[in-house]
Amino acid sequence: MNSTRQPFQVLVFPYTTDNNGEYKFALFQRSDEYYWQGIAGGGEHNEKPIDAASREAFEEAAISGEILELVSTANLPAPAVAGFLWGEGVFIIPEYSFGIAVNADAPIKISREHTTYQWFTFGEAIEKLKWDSNKTALWELSYRLTHNGIDGYHNRKLIQSFSQT
Repeated sequence: MNSTRQPFQVLVFPYTTDNNGEYKFALFQRSDEYYWQGIAGGGEHNEKPIDAASREAFEEAAISGEILELVSTANLPAPAVAGFLWGEGVFIIPEYSFGIAVNADAPIKISREHTTYQWFTFGEAIEKLKWDSNKTALWELSYRLTHNGIDGYHNRKLIQSFSQT
């Protein structure tokens, strides 16, 4: 339990626009299980999730850019992510989701964790993704981008107002 790994996971979807102004999303094919996903990883030391998202995007794909924090979160079984690294009392960890704006011409250099990457339209990407949490986060990102960058903070406040009535 002396690990610097924090008990949370981040999921990051790089996005850009093509020449027609259509949003495209980068997915990465894992080298161990061959399924497609966004960039994923965990927090280290005292990182906040948004800082972990930025670091993971750079480490796994040499991407840096503006991070968009999503409302979408999921809960994952700790053993599936990192075993019982934090002890048997930590058996579920949160997965926080983000988008990262990327210049369409920016080179992406994938890490050993992936065999390839590809840019997809939203419809294509949804069909490629394996995990429901990835699909939900990508849906939110696409929705917010295509609806004038609607604010996730406002969404959270609306939900809270309903639960207080």
